[in-house]
Formats: sequence, structure tokens, C-alpha cells
Amino acid sequence: VKSEGPKLVPFFKATCVYFVLWLPTSSPSWFSALIKCLPIFCLWVFLLAHGINFLVSHRSASRILVGLIFSAVGDAFLIWQEQGYFIHGLLMFAITHILYSSAFGMKPLDLNAGLLMGVVSSSCYAFLYSYLSGPFTYLVAVYIALIGFMGWRAMAGVQLCNDLWTWTKLSACVGAMLFMVSDLTIALNEFCFPVPYSRFIIMATYYAAQMLIALSAVETRDEEDFRKRS
Repeated sequence: VKSEGPKLVPFFKATCVYFVLWLPTSSPSWFSALIKCLPIFCLWVFLLAHGINFLVSHRSASRILVGLIFSAVGDAFLIWQEQGYFIHGLLMFAITHILYSSAFGMKPLDLNAGLLMGVVSSSCYAFLYSYLSGPFTYLVAVYIALIGFMGWRAMAGVQLCNDLWTWTKLSACVGAMLFMVSDLTIALNEFCFPVPYSRFIIMATYYAAQMLIALSAVETRDEEDFRKRS
């Protein structure tokens, strides 16, 4: 953690800039898009700081980096969601969840975690269903399935009961859960009813989620360092 912390300083500064400026969403602009995406750009730099060779040789890390790239594009689309780009943002984040799921892998399977996430995802969609109409009835269902699957794969990697967990796997799990909280808040605020302090809740949990998922990419780097010391 000590070795990775300094690399995240630009991310924390960029996040502070976003919350300090707090640009109004009623007047979208390329400047507001830049400020919103800046923390994600810093996470690109965080991963790139580990070296191109590291990213090329470790698919999980490179997939998380590509996921962050799609996330930034999705953030930019959502700046103009009132102008009809909400679905575009939804698509970008759906691709992000597919990439993150692929990065987390299918081992261990942990069907209990899968069942739990299935129940949570189904419950969320059942609640939202009556508020949805048109293509969103199906798009939201697919999106919830994808983020639920991503949450399952992140949760399955922790293995707390078997004492096989690492801090990076735990960060992936917590990050995935925070991502789900952020997206659920968006859905409630967009389709159901106004959520108090929704923007703050959405962005705080979103930035924290992305940071933790980016941190999980250094798992393989830690294992390499351990083998070298051994």
C-alpha cells in the first residue's frame, strides 16, 4: 500500500478539483467533461506508471486499463445525457463491466457469491421495472446483469473463509460493490424519484470504486515482487 499510495496522489488531487469546482450539470461543456474525467485520466497514469511491459504481459491489468478508457468516454457522454446521450454512456459502462469481469476471471467460481449477486441484481431490477418504459426496460435489465456478473467475479476472488484473500482482491470486491451503489443511485434518480444529494453520492462512490478496481490491477505485480524476494 505504501508503494502504491504516492502514485495515486494525482488522482486524489483531481478528485478534489472536481468536488471543489462542482460545475453545474445544467450547462454541459467540454471543460466540465474534462474536469469530470480528470480523476479517471489519473488512474490511467497510475497503471501506466507500472510499465508498458507489465500491462502487455498481464491481461488483467491491461483489461482494467481499457475499462477505465471506456469509463472516461462514458463519463463524457453522461455530461450530455439531457441531450440524448444517456444510452451512449450506458453502453460505454456496459463494456467497462465486461472488461472488468474478464480481468477478475472465472476462478474460483464461488456459486454462493453468484447466487447472492443474482438475488441482489434481480431484486434491484424488480424494483425498477415498474418505472421503466420503452427500450430502457431491456437495456437496464442487460446492464444490471452485466454489473451483477462483474460484482460476482470480484466477490468470488476474495475467499475470506479460505484465508486466500489479498488486499488487492479485497479492493476489487469493495470497488465493485461501490460501483453498484453508484449505478443504482443513478437509476433511482433517473427513472424513479429524486435522490437527495444524488450527485455527491454517485460521484463519491464512483471515484472510490474506480480507484479500488485500478488498485486491484497491481495484484500480479505484487506476486512477482514476492517471488523475486523469495
